[in-house]
Amino acid sequence: MKRPARIAAALAAAACLAAPALAEGTLKLGFITVTSGPLKGPGEPAIAAVELAVEEINARGGVNGRPLEIVMFDSGSDPRQAALGARKLAQDDRVLAIIGPFSSGEAAVAFGIAEREKLVMMSNASSAPGLTDGKEWAWRITEDEGKQFARLLKTLVEMDVPRSLAEIVYVADERVANIVGTAIYPALLEKFGIPHGEPVAITYKSFDLAPQIAPIVSRNPDLVAVAGLPENAAKTIRELRRHGFTGMVIGSQIFADPNILELFGPEGEGTTFVAGFHKDSSPEAHAFNEAFIARNAARGIRKLGAHHSDAQTYDAVHLFAQVMAEQGITGDPARLAEERLAIREGLKTVRFSGVLGRDICFVGGDAELPGYVIQIRNGAWTLLASHPADPCPQG
Repeated sequence: MKRPARIAAALAAAACLAAPALAEGTLKLGFITVTSGPLKGPGEPAIAAVELAVEEINARGGVNGRPLEIVMFDSGSDPRQAALGARKLAQDDRVLAIIGPFSSGEAAVAFGIAEREKLVMMSNASSAPGLTDGKEWAWRITEDEGKQFARLLKTLVEMDVPRSLAEIVYVADERVANIVGTAIYPALLEKFGIPHGEPVAITYKSFDLAPQIAPIVSRNPDLVAVAGLPENAAKTIRELRRHGFTGMVIGSQIFADPNILELFGPEGEGTTFVAGFHKDSSPEAHAFNEAFIARNAARGIRKLGAHHSDAQTYDAVHLFAQVMAEQGITGDPARLAEERLAIREGLKTVRFSGVLGRDICFVGGDAELPGYVIQIRNGAWTLLASHPADPCPQG
C-alpha cells in the first residue's frame, strides 16, 4: 500500500473546504489508482480529474446535502495490490462504491473482491473484452477495445486507405495489449477483409526490436497495427520507421494519449488510432480538458491533454454523485449494505451526460461510449471521424 492515508486526507480536506456549510458526515467513494509502478505515467494524472470533480460537486452543495469524500489507494500497478485495496476500501473504509482499478489485469482480479463484498466497482480504464461478463457488481465506464478498433477500420475502409496487407505487433507482457494483438486485431482485420500476417510479440523490456521488426517491414505491408501502452508503442513505431516502413501505423485506444505527440516524435506522423474522448466534442469537454492540464501542471505533471481514462475518471465521480442523489443515499453506516445495493440498481437504468458524451447508459456492466478516429498530422492531434455511442436499450 502506497500513501493512501495521506492522499485520502488531502482529498477529504479539499472536499470539506469547498463546501463548509454542508452537513456533517460524508459520502465516501473509494478510488484505486496508480502512483507507482509501470502504470504510473498513464494512471497518476487521473487524480487531478477526481479532485476537479469532487470540488465541483461539493461547491454546488454536495450530494443530498453531504460532501463527497474520496478515499484513495495506490495499487502500485499490481493486480494483487488492487485486490488488497478493494478489500480495505470495502471492509475498513466502508465506502459506498469504488472507482478503479486502472488496468485490465488489475480489474480481472479486483472485480472478484467486488462480487464477494457486494459493492459496485467501476473501472475507469480497463478495456479488455468480457471483464464484466457474468458479474453483478463489476462495472466499467470504458469502451471495449474491439468496438473501438472496429470503428477505426470502418473509417479506413470508407476512406479507401490502402490495405492489401496488414501486420500486427503487440506487447506480450501488457495484458490488454496481448489480448488485442492476438485476438482482437486479427479477428477484426479479417472481418473487414484485410489480409494480415501472424501477430509478432515484443516485450516492454526488449532492448533491441530489430529481430522482430525487420521481417515485418520486409513484407512491405500497407498497415501495421500496434498494440501497446504509449511508451512501448513509441518504441515500436520508431523502430518501424528506422527500418524504412512507409505505410500507416494504426491502433486501438490503448495508446490514445495526447502526450504521444511528444513521445512518438516525427516518426509518429500519420499514425491513426481511436480515442474515447475528444476535447472539442462539447464545451464541457473543452473546459474539463483545460482545467485538467492546469491542475496536473500545478502537480508537476506535464499533460498535453486529457486521456480518455482521465475523462472517464472525472465522469465516474459525477455519475456516482448523480446516482446517489437519485437513490437518496445518506451515508448512514447502519444502511451500508442497503445503499450499496441501491447504487447498483440505480446504475442499471441511469442516463448520464458528461464530458464523454450525452445520454450515457450501461449494457451488461459496460458503458456505451462514442469513439473518435484520430490521426497525427503535421504534429497535431487531428480528428478524422466521429462514431456515436451505441444506442441505449429501451425501457
